[in-house]
Amino acid sequence: MAVSPDFEVERLPATFGAVVRDVKLSALSDDAFDAFYACWLDHGLLIVPDQFLTEAEQIAFAQRFGPLEIELGVLTNLLPDGSLRPCDDEADDMVKVFRGNMAWHQDSTYMPVQAKAAVFSAVTVPDGYVTEFADMEAAYDALDPGERRSVDGLSAYHSLVRSQAKVGHVQTAASNYDGYGMDVAEPPLRPLVKCHPETGRKSLSIGRHAFALDEGDEAASEAMLNRLRDVACRAPRTWAHIWSPGDVVIWDNRRLMHRAGPWDMTIPRVMWHSRIAGDPASEGVATV
Repeated sequence: MAVSPDFEVERLPATFGAVVRDVKLSALSDDAFDAFYACWLDHGLLIVPDQFLTEAEQIAFAQRFGPLEIELGVLTNLLPDGSLRPCDDEADDMVKVFRGNMAWHQDSTYMPVQAKAAVFSAVTVPDGYVTEFADMEAAYDALDPGERRSVDGLSAYHSLVRSQAKVGHVQTAASNYDGYGMDVAEPPLRPLVKCHPETGRKSLSIGRHAFALDEGDEAASEAMLNRLRDVACRAPRTWAHIWSPGDVVIWDNRRLMHRAGPWDMTIPRVMWHSRIAGDPASEGVATV
């Protein structure tokens, strides 16, 4: 376990990630945050237990990573009146969003600018509820030289409309989802291999929103993307975080994929999500 003047860092038994202890995120000095940010860049995923941030504290903390794409989204199966959302209602698009997010993905790759990072807080979670993460830098490194040559220079289109359609979610005027990402007319084209703008390291950029490589037919594209995903998302390149109330998790969306774990939707789940906007110069669409 590494110890800094401001917090303790315990590496996870994976190619990435760490648990940070003895820290209060809402009270980090500028120097302590700089050390925290450097630790985050090094590990890609930081898990910080026992924070219990308020909404205002979460927003303020997330803003220290950069401008926000989403200030605070409440991801919950509770309706505004506190009752449970009917999990078996096939007309409920939010349930379909929950189901879609159970597949490996990176946030906002379907938008003109991909997200930089995310800050998640657990308010109410079922016992044993997990989110899984996958290290796409280690996945790229694990490819043999021939495989790297086969993916370098390729790009794929990314679409939330297409990925959500696979779970039966088609946006209509009657949809009870706000439509974020479902109204993008032209799917962005992104390189299959991304160079991290701060570390310079290469990683795979794939996931459930990716489709139609710019070379080859659609079926071949799907097969290649699925094969890369299956190879990438294996131990020791994956980690499943078991949530407890008060946990805060910060991940580098330029390096990691993630997926929500399934849960019994008759049990309440409330999580807060702040999404840090990407830099258009490095997270914008590919030039073709």
